[in-house]
Amino acid sequence: MGVTCVSQMPVAEGKSVQQTVELLTRKLEMLGAEKQGTFCVDCETYHTAASTLGSQGQAGKLMYVMHNSEHPLSCFALFENGPCLIADTNFDVLMVKLKGFFQSAKASKIETRGTRYQYCDFLVKVGTVTMGPSARGISVEVEYGPCVVASDCWSLLLEFLQSFLGSHTPGAPAVFGNRHDAVYSPADTMVQYMELFNKIRKQQQVPVAGIR
Repeated sequence: MGVTCVSQMPVAEGKSVQQTVELLTRKLEMLGAEKQGTFCVDCETYHTAASTLGSQGQAGKLMYVMHNSEHPLSCFALFENGPCLIADTNFDVLMVKLKGFFQSAKASKIETRGTRYQYCDFLVKVGTVTMGPSARGISVEVEYGPCVVASDCWSLLLEFLQSFLGSHTPGAPAVFGNRHDAVYSPADTMVQYMELFNKIRKQQQVPVAGIR
């Protein structure tokens, strides 16, 4: 696994989510990228059970339990502003047993699904983000395989992102600044997806033009 950047692509004016995804994938194919199967990243939110908070008005903590089809035998548990725990897939069963401490938030499931594309040393994933039956946004993940230190390849990643995202090219992910010269890990990608999903959830609290 190399260094990865995850970002949100705005829905094109006058287009639906699906039409914008098709525009993006067409651009990738025109560049010469080849389809390499599909992918899925999902996230379910858990909150601290009320019985564990006591009577002193403590704020409950959130935990995000996530899966990534690139790592089918792993489950990622991310705490809000905290560490990322990587466990095997039986962790989902453990969460059921921990319902006295963490409870699943209602209608909290959010996921992105789409197509993987290979272009030289870049792996690109364009996904439709859904909550329930509705499409809520577009995710774009780009991984540069030969490098494992973000600061060594961000300029190259940025140049490639600009080639098909144009004016919607994102800035460097916050996780890059936190790690600087450290070796990039799958947990860093999941942190970016968690931030993207939370951003899209907040956008749904008010009407968003162009998304339907």
